[in-house]
Amino acid sequence: MTINSKTNKNKDEPRWLAVVATLATALIYAALPSNLSVGPRWLLLAVMVAVVVPTFISHRVGHHTADKMLGYLGTGILTTAMIWSLGLLVAAIPKHEIDPKILLRSAVALWVTNILIFALWYWRLDAGGPHERERVSGHREGAFLFPQMVRGAGSNSDWSPNFVDYLFLAFNTSTALSPADTAALSRWAKILMMIQATISLAVIALLAARAVNIL
Repeated sequence: MTINSKTNKNKDEPRWLAVVATLATALIYAALPSNLSVGPRWLLLAVMVAVVVPTFISHRVGHHTADKMLGYLGTGILTTAMIWSLGLLVAAIPKHEIDPKILLRSAVALWVTNILIFALWYWRLDAGGPHERERVSGHREGAFLFPQMVRGAGSNSDWSPNFVDYLFLAFNTSTALSPADTAALSRWAKILMMIQATISLAVIALLAARAVNIL
């Protein structure tokens, strides 16, 4: 008897990790100085809660298109806020209006949010997103080539990536400025990884430059 590749898996991919990453990003953003954030510092967290709640409800009731669109909206808002704050941080450095220690902490915070945000993008976009990956018995095609996808590398034919795998990919991209064990196959994945690495490089350069000035 042949098993249809579109049969549902016994266990859905956990969504709570992505929810935690989304809210953690908003919380880190709320810790930034007011002159490096857009509007009140609590605003982004409130917006994310307003997006996450209907996203979770949409997923639970099976409205997967609404779930996907709300997920894109939330991650897009986080991305816009991070890039805006990074621009404000770059502009603030030559003015010497912010305490150097606060600048360093802000740069570290933006570096961490860069990892979380791009992990969310990879998780949401790869192979159609988590819902589409759940419909397939085993992850064999996607924008990224995970080691478990290589023939003979994994003993579990039903293996499928979850948020931790994409978080690991995003972490490596921000630290090594290149993928480690996971190759990007599609053009959109390569473009996103280049953008992430560029943001990370800019933040690291700011940290190094400011650290030298402090010393």
